[in-house]
Amino acid sequence: MNMAPADTLVYDTAQIAVWQSDPAFAYSRELMAPEINVLEWIGKWFGRLLDKIFGNTFVEEYSEVVLICIAVLILMLVIWFVYKKRPELFMRSRKNASPYTVGEDTIYGVDFAKEITGVLARKDYREAVRLLYLQTLKRLSDGKRIDWQLYKTPTQYIYEVRLPAFRQMTHHFLQVRYGNFEATEALFRIMQNLQKEVEKGETA
Repeated sequence: MNMAPADTLVYDTAQIAVWQSDPAFAYSRELMAPEINVLEWIGKWFGRLLDKIFGNTFVEEYSEVVLICIAVLILMLVIWFVYKKRPELFMRSRKNASPYTVGEDTIYGVDFAKEITGVLARKDYREAVRLLYLQTLKRLSDGKRIDWQLYKTPTQYIYEVRLPAFRQMTHHFLQVRYGNFEATEALFRIMQNLQKEVEKGETA
């Protein structure tokens, strides 16, 4: 009669319990995805970069200062980007300004000369300023000096024309259009003169 060999493996259950309670033997935690702190990771990466360039002393003394400077720079870039896309958000409104509602700022299908004459007769200088600026964009577009698009902001055209007169004209337009600044006959005449400079292409 054949008998199965006896199991000679003996283990100490008490010792195994000790090992199981020891964090050093908790190998299952290596299978868990670590929690990633993005800011901490960026800080460590930047610290290693500074370490390679300047050495340990510089990293220990100035790494936090440099990180703060970088954060401020990023914030400034975000603000600059928003300003380029939505300049009206940075315009300061006057408390006593009258409400002003305008239609779509298109440059096509509008008889600007006729419309400007009409609003001037009513002394509606806000609308006169808007129409004069749009008329300027229309002429610049017809002269292939700008690529007019309805979605573009006035600030974007400044980089296409690159004339101080047009920059100043755009500034006046934004103040009236978005900042609720008072539009007067004097301001309208100033913009008329700026329009002439823009059309001549003067740089002064």
